[in-house]
Amino acid sequence: MWHDNETAIDYLNFGVVADACASMLRLADGEPISIGVSGGWGAGKSSLVKMIALRLKALHEIEKSGESPNKFVVLTFNPWLYQDFESARSALLQIVGDEIVRLAKENQTIQDKVTELWRRINLLRIAQLSGEAALTLSTGIPVGALGKTFNSIVGFFSSTEKLSEAPLDPEVIGSAVNGLLKPSETFSMPSHIQAFRDTLEELLAELEITLVIFVDDLDRCLPQTAISTLESIRLLLFIRRSAFVVAADNDFIKAAVKVHFDGAGISSDVATNYFDKLIQVPLHVPRLGLNEAKAYLVLLLLEREAKAGTFTREQFQNALKLIPERLRNSWKGETINQVFLYELVGANETLQSLMNLAEGLASLLHGSSAVNANPRLMKRFLNTVYLREALSAPQGIKLDISALAKWHLLERCDESLAEVIAGQVHSDNDGRVQILADAETAAASQLGLPVQFSNNNFTRQWLQLPPALGTEDLRPLLHLSRDSGTRDFGDDNMNPDSRKLRDALRTATSGHQSLTDLMKKVGPDQTELAMIKAWQSCATFRTWRRNEDIVMLIECCKVFPLLGKKAASLLEQAPLKHVGPGIIPTLGAQQWAREVLDRWKDLNELSKQTKNAIENLGVKR
Repeated sequence: MWHDNETAIDYLNFGVVADACASMLRLADGEPISIGVSGGWGAGKSSLVKMIALRLKALHEIEKSGESPNKFVVLTFNPWLYQDFESARSALLQIVGDEIVRLAKENQTIQDKVTELWRRINLLRIAQLSGEAALTLSTGIPVGALGKTFNSIVGFFSSTEKLSEAPLDPEVIGSAVNGLLKPSETFSMPSHIQAFRDTLEELLAELEITLVIFVDDLDRCLPQTAISTLESIRLLLFIRRSAFVVAADNDFIKAAVKVHFDGAGISSDVATNYFDKLIQVPLHVPRLGLNEAKAYLVLLLLEREAKAGTFTREQFQNALKLIPERLRNSWKGETINQVFLYELVGANETLQSLMNLAEGLASLLHGSSAVNANPRLMKRFLNTVYLREALSAPQGIKLDISALAKWHLLERCDESLAEVIAGQVHSDNDGRVQILADAETAAASQLGLPVQFSNNNFTRQWLQLPPALGTEDLRPLLHLSRDSGTRDFGDDNMNPDSRKLRDALRTATSGHQSLTDLMKKVGPDQTELAMIKAWQSCATFRTWRRNEDIVMLIECCKVFPLLGKKAASLLEQAPLKHVGPGIIPTLGAQQWAREVLDRWKDLNELSKQTKNAIENLGVKR
């Protein structure tokens, strides 16, 4: 199984982008810079950010050896971890302060400035809790809203026990504040923020470092936390020797800004500008092309085989080197093709089969709008496939990984077709679906597909993907996929004659004597089962406009009127917007259907023509 955490191993050909970003930070030469890494959910933002951070740390190590003038100190801030526990703004200031204290431990000459920085940080944290913009302190005692805030947070900033809700005691407060507010110091929020920024900038200059802060997982946060984080970035932004790399989904930021300013009627442009003012360099995570998608699947599969011991660690490291090199030269026509993949894995037929699978899956996962080559979705796709493989052995099921992958691909990308095929799997045909076999043969021969299959590129490619499933018993495959649908092959409670009746009802376009005789032979209970099974299996082909669509209900109720109640319940499942006026006269002649029609008449989903047809029947309320 593959975890969902970010990785610095380049499976996505992001190395070139990470190098470019690290180079921009280096060339800034101490000037403030902010870079926004934008991309949707699961696109690989966190992995790209981690790659950039590692490159900066490598530059820092070079600096230690005296070969480079760059000194980068990298901090990673994840606001999602602080959600519901502490303000993201306070948490970021705390992290920055802690790092400055750590770096200044051996430099006694700047301890006063470090103390001053902490005093400023603590005052900012208090002020944001109270919402006070400015405050004049003439006695050294906090007053107003800010003073009330001290009553609840003194214990956080000193060893003094938390005060009670009793009136404030100036002496106690003065002791608890412990120098945060100096006597007769005029507190002005703008000037205090500027003083904080000046102190931090001076410290960074004396420490001779560039502080690079990576902000990740904004799109996991609630809108309030996301905005709080961006506001805290604003406190530190554009200070010399500081840099920010912010990973965020642009659409999420727009939505968060709108929530934050709810009721202000701001436009999408204003929401976009909010983020743009914070970010100097917008960097979009590259969408995976077909080659990248194929390479990603190949590396995931080879990583798994390396852990299993069927592919050596040395071979895997070689693949990690050769695949990105080939991707960088893809513009020259060096694609990830079968020849290249076979050279990676050698003559091992099992590994060659996996390479074929990756090649077939990549095209379909890349082209499907349900996956769209999203790295996280592709990883989850493989996790589901291998989980089902793990579940198969204890149940005595032997299935090829390629078969599991082919079926799950259809479930993921064309659920309606998967349900059509699943509906044709029954015990009496040994789980084999003839229409699927016919479709696979037609696709291989470039012929027209059966009517149940859409004649589009995805369907044709899926049908051609090995192995062929139409001639196989699909019951084990569908049994393992019960997490995505209800699988019922349960015709086992039907006798051979009732199964014969079920099949006859499926194809019946009108009543006839042999059908009536068969119903009488099996009796009402078995006829009801046959009617239900036939009705369910024809659900995807029913137009709700022809009398042939409802003939099975009508004929069964003619022979056994007691089945009318069940027939009415099946009729109630109709998608009303599809029901045409043509079937109404036939239904109106059935006593069991009249109550259903009477209810339909007042429903808005029904078309005007169909309502008129019911009115013409003279159906009374």
